[in-house]
Amino acid sequence: MSQPTQDATPEIMADDHEDYMRLALSLATKSPPKPTNYRVGAVMVDTATNEVLATGYTLELPGNTHAEQCCIEKLAQKYTVTVTHLSEALPNAVALYTTVEPCSQRLSGNMPCVDRILEVGKRIKTVYVGVQEPETFVTGNSSRRKLEDAGIEVLLVSGFERDILEVATAGHKTPSS
Repeated sequence: MSQPTQDATPEIMADDHEDYMRLALSLATKSPPKPTNYRVGAVMVDTATNEVLATGYTLELPGNTHAEQCCIEKLAQKYTVTVTHLSEALPNAVALYTTVEPCSQRLSGNMPCVDRILEVGKRIKTVYVGVQEPETFVTGNSSRRKLEDAGIEVLLVSGFERDILEVATAGHKTPSS
């Protein structure tokens, strides 16, 4: 497996949700455009220190990897623990910023991102999303309900919808193509 690189992140003021979403959107542009997936970016932040713990984007790591999955796997590697033990290594309050709502089902059969987030445990207190998952591939995304049922707050960072969807769907066929 190739070693992921941790890009230098810009200094972001505490609770500047728009800047974190901009960072996630810039990461999404690194994902190769494909007709079979969304280009998504994700950022995990220690809310007590404002430190960016990890970043990820769709297909950053080998395999059919999603942005949230890449964040989680890179964090486990950073703390030299398995994903199953990651919650023990994380700070007490972590926020996840993701351009598109975490998936609740994977057509590939891989573990959905919502389940990966829940696997990390209660350390992730809030998930900030830029847009709800479009129903192009899977209908009825239940990730918000699953996260909220587990005590994780899900909040929309509005104002990025058009830009996020433009990046996310690059490479998809349009009705005229």
